[in-house]
Amino acid sequence: MPCCLLLITEAKENLHQQFKLKDLGELRYFLGIEVLRSSKGVILNQRKYILELIADAGFTGAKPAPTPLESNLRLTSVEYDLVNGVMGDEVLHDITSYQRLVGKLLYVNITRPDISYAVQTLSQFMQSLKRSHWEATTSVVRYLKGTVG
Repeated sequence: MPCCLLLITEAKENLHQQFKLKDLGELRYFLGIEVLRSSKGVILNQRKYILELIADAGFTGAKPAPTPLESNLRLTSVEYDLVNGVMGDEVLHDITSYQRLVGKLLYVNITRPDISYAVQTLSQFMQSLKRSHWEATTSVVRYLKGTVG
């Protein structure tokens, strides 16, 4: 038995003496993250989680977006708009669905660094929401729809 396998077996036996445990074999899924092994290394994938997120958000029939956020998109806070007299961007009062969706996108960010900037930008508006913030968030979801794999 190779040295590594011997150490793993010893560790399992030691743990089993202290705790009740069951060996489930090689890791395949953990907290919604699929673990794929190849000769070159390990790949982490959240395909199933992303598909569920798209379905929960109601975007299964939506057209995919080419990028997470539109280029030159300027998102401002409600306070900024009040101070500078900016009008036309409706303030939304139901922020819980926005917070939930941004939270899910933060979790997807673990394996999808391509959405990092967009999610970080959107997470700044968790307490005061405008229609432009919601539309930008749906754009990220539509981008994920086009790049699930």
